Amino acid sequence: MTPTDILTVLAILLAGLAITLMSVVILSATLKIMSRLQLQLPKKKVMKKKTEKEQKKRRTEYMSKEASEGITFNDIFMFMIAVPLVLLWVGFAGFVIHTGLNNSAVLENIEAYTTLIAILGGPALLIIKDALDVWKQEQAEKTAFYKVKAQAVIDYNLSSQQQAQLIEANEQAHDHKVVKTVAKKK
Repeated sequence: MTPTDILTVLAILLAGLAITLMSVVILSATLKIMSRLQLQLPKKKVMKKKTEKEQKKRRTEYMSKEASEGITFNDIFMFMIAVPLVLLWVGFAGFVIHTGLNNSAVLENIEAYTTLIAILGGPALLIIKDALDVWKQEQAEKTAFYKVKAQAVIDYNLSSQQQAQLIEANEQAHDHKVVKTVAKKK
């Protein structure tokens, strides 16, 4: 097999990988949209008194649905462009090294191969750097959001606990007054 044939096979494999990744992205986006549509449909329910345990369960279910992350354009970009480009670049460089060690004809034309690696690597590095910068910014925003959300949950739990303690203290004070009143009457 000539180097051109190997590169052609590698390009076909990477194109197949890109099509598979795109199919997965489209399928997950479709499933997410369908699940959102199902959540928005009005449902007929028999009205019943919900217990405190059921209410807490519903709140945590809602919060966990809220916390699920969606697929963004940057995620798609990373998987559709950056990953195949890096794989092609690294694969071709590895191929040149492997064949250069086994074939002296490759070593005679090494300048042409390194030029091709540089041509692939230049734009690949620029695109990957920009994509990684955007991705890092997105991750920093997500981290900041989760910090704020975690603090809100902590504050909510603290105030809920303080309220429960206040209610219990008031009930105990009331019970204590009732016991004193009953004891005075006796």
